[in-house]
Amino acid sequence: MNINGAHSRPLPPLNPLKAFEATGRSLSVTRAADELSVTPAAVSRQIKALEDYLSVQLFRRMPTGLELTAAGERYLADIVPLFNALRESTNAIVGGSTRRQLLKIRAPATFAVRWLIPRLAGFHIAHPAIDVQLTTSPAALDFEHEDVDGGIQLGGGDWPGIGTQMLTRNELVPVVSASFASDLRAPEELVDQVLLHSLARLDDWALWLREAGVPQVNPYRGMRYETSLLAYQAAIEGHGVAIAQKSLVSKELEAGLLRMPFDLVIDRQSFSYYFAWPVNKPESTALSTFREWLSQRAE
Repeated sequence: MNINGAHSRPLPPLNPLKAFEATGRSLSVTRAADELSVTPAAVSRQIKALEDYLSVQLFRRMPTGLELTAAGERYLADIVPLFNALRESTNAIVGGSTRRQLLKIRAPATFAVRWLIPRLAGFHIAHPAIDVQLTTSPAALDFEHEDVDGGIQLGGGDWPGIGTQMLTRNELVPVVSASFASDLRAPEELVDQVLLHSLARLDDWALWLREAGVPQVNPYRGMRYETSLLAYQAAIEGHGVAIAQKSLVSKELEAGLLRMPFDLVIDRQSFSYYFAWPVNKPESTALSTFREWLSQRAE
């Protein structure tokens, strides 16, 4: 008996398969080339070689970039878990005989720095066999094309094919440095102040000012920063008044680095931070453990 399977087709060449897996996850030849430390031209050649080997088109080359074909989506969904298993097996061999579990999580940068990272040390202490790999991005989670197990996303929590659990309330409050020169007494006085914004959340000031009933204040003027993290730091340094998510500046409020000049707090209710994971994929022990741990820390 031939244990290799006399009628089975040989395995595809590894380098073209690696190029396809990296490109399929990012839908970018350039990012795949950076990941694999080769040139974009080499990645394109490897993908073409794999398509020729399989006699199947894996990508559509569109004016706006790459798209996976239906066959490409199926193939990527099949091989990503295999590559992950290979990486974990390699890590286990290199790291010792104890097999460790790797959990890949993505979150917006501000939430990662101000809410998640301060709590992660407790997770590592409680579950030392699970290694968490944390990356950041403001983009919406895409479990079909991303190599992540779960992530943090801001929104209503009702995304198709995605399980969610709410983590913290999204309450909007203006904040200023404790040493802010102006003694603000009423929201109307914001007309003379520099408003600090996050580019990812440009409507937050408009929402708060509308609720405060001060239409004379232009909610979109002032300084704009790439992330809320930068806007909060600018507020701490006295550059203006930031509109903040209260749970993400709680430590600075408690420490006296920031203060709330007004009592009005806007609760965005369901539009908040959720932990999200794909429901159409088998859930690993590491992911279920992490979800249970998060549920005990939700606010």
